[in-house]
Amino acid sequence: MQNTVAVAALTFDRPGDVRTLLGALARQTHAPHSISLVDAGTQPVDQIAADAPVPVTYLRSEANLGGAGGFSYAILSALASGAEWVWIMDDDAHPEDPSCLATLLAAAESRGLEVVVPLIVAPGEPSKLSFPFRLDGHLTHERSVVEPLGLIENVGQFFNGALIRSDVFFKVGLPDLRLFIRGDEVDFMLRLRQANVSFGTVTTVALTHPAGWGEVKELVGDRLHVLVPETPFKRFYYFRNRGYLTRKHLRLKSFVADAVGYPLYFLKRGDPKGLAQWAGAYWAGLRGAKFGPLKDQKF
Repeated sequence: MQNTVAVAALTFDRPGDVRTLLGALARQTHAPHSISLVDAGTQPVDQIAADAPVPVTYLRSEANLGGAGGFSYAILSALASGAEWVWIMDDDAHPEDPSCLATLLAAAESRGLEVVVPLIVAPGEPSKLSFPFRLDGHLTHERSVVEPLGLIENVGQFFNGALIRSDVFFKVGLPDLRLFIRGDEVDFMLRLRQANVSFGTVTTVALTHPAGWGEVKELVGDRLHVLVPETPFKRFYYFRNRGYLTRKHLRLKSFVADAVGYPLYFLKRGDPKGLAQWAGAYWAGLRGAKFGPLKDQKF
C-alpha cells in the first residue's frame, strides 16, 4: 500500500475542534487511509465521529492517559490498519489547506526523509508561528523568516501534524506514557536523533494550532529564555519531565540553561514559591521520580 496514511488523533473535551479537524482531514487531496480517534474526555464525541464525512475508528479511553498515552493508543490503532505512514493530530490542530498531506508526502519522498513535520501557525494569524524556532542564536515567531528555508533538518515541533513512516516506531518506540504530558514530544525527537532517523520541518506547509507565546519568557533578549506553562498542572509536568530528559539524554547545555534561567526568572519576579516549586519538580525529574498522572499534586 504505497503512501497510505493512517491518522492518529487524540481528543479531550473539544467537540468543536474535533468537527473542524475531521472536516479538514476529509478535504485533503491525498485522502487518509483511515482515522483512529482516541477520546479520553468527559464529553464523548462518538456521535461527531459517526457523523464525520470520513470513516473514523472511534476509540474510547475511560482513563486519561495523558498526551503520551493517548497518542500511543491512537498510533497503535493506526499501525494496525497496515498504512505505510502515520499522521499524528491533536484535536485543536488542523491542516491549513487541503494539500497539506500531499505536500508532506512529496517532501518526504524527494528528500528521503522518514519523518516530516509542518510549520505550526497561530489561528487567525497565519504569518505568526505558534512556537518559535531558534535560528542563528535568535528566536523567531515570524513565518516569513523560516518559510524560505524549505526544510529545517533534524528539528521538529512534535506531535502536531508529524507524518511518520510506520516502521520508525519499531526503531524508536512509542511516546513514553510515563511522561504523561509536556516532554513526551521532546523525548521522541531526541530518540529520532539517536537512532539516526532522517527528519525535519517542511516550511512550505502548515497546521493551525493555538499559540504558546505566553509561555516564552525572555531573560537576556532572545539569547536566553525559559518556558513557563500557564497552569500549575502543566508547570509541574513540564519542569519534572525537563529534569528527567536532561538526565536520560545527558543534556548538559539544557541543564546549564535551566540552572541559570529558571532561578533568574523567578527571582526577578520576586517569586520564591515559584522557584521552590520549579526546583522540587525538576529535582524529581532528575531522580526519575513522580511519573504518570499525579492526582494529589498540589501547587
